[in-house]
Amino acid sequence: MLFMNKRVAAMLATVLWSGLAPAATVSDVNKSGGQWLVAQADSQKRVDGLADQRRDLSSDYRTTLRETEGLKLYLQQLRAQLQSQQQEMAAIRQESQELDRTNIEIQPLMLRMLESVDQFVQLDVPFLKEERVARVARLKEMMPRADVTVSEKYRRIVEAYQIEMEYGRTIEAYKGKLADKEVDFLRVGRVGLFYQTPDGKDTGYWDREKKDWVADGGYAEGVTEGLKVAKKQTSPNLLIVPIQAAASK
Repeated sequence: MLFMNKRVAAMLATVLWSGLAPAATVSDVNKSGGQWLVAQADSQKRVDGLADQRRDLSSDYRTTLRETEGLKLYLQQLRAQLQSQQQEMAAIRQESQELDRTNIEIQPLMLRMLESVDQFVQLDVPFLKEERVARVARLKEMMPRADVTVSEKYRRIVEAYQIEMEYGRTIEAYKGKLADKEVDFLRVGRVGLFYQTPDGKDTGYWDREKKDWVADGGYAEGVTEGLKVAKKQTSPNLLIVPIQAAASK
């Protein structure tokens, strides 16, 4: 602004010095100088505006570059995820195909396993007969059901096998009926099945060869002791009970 004032003053001095400018001309010069100053101020505003606009554009450009780099990294991650998902889908399709083949093969196997455990229960020593027969019946009812998965069917059949195997390693006492009499049954693994009335007057065992019950009071004391052990009423001890030898082939 100081520069502009000096310039106007020089113009006025020149006109006055020449002695050619009347008073009206000086006014015109002042008016022209004011217009020139306004024009200069407007030009400076436009220059300042363009500078600000340039700074804004530069800032926007840098921001756009950063966003572009971020988008590039994001796209790379998306491509990697997509590739991983495609590989996983391929593996799932292969597993599904293998599972279908396995299901076709395992169905006959499960039926044979179920038939085997059914025959085993029917031919075995008749302890807990109703419970074991009912377990096999439930498995047979389950097999044609579509709402039960193949893995669940297989698991439950194997579970039935495990239960049957466990019977051979344990001793158990339970109540039941024998010829319309309430008795206590004693199972010693699978090698012996005995009964005794609650008053201890009647004692007997299951004869494998005869496939029938045999009364034998000579083992009453051993069966009584065995019932106490099975019921955890006394510590394990030597039991004197009749054990039949395995049948010879």
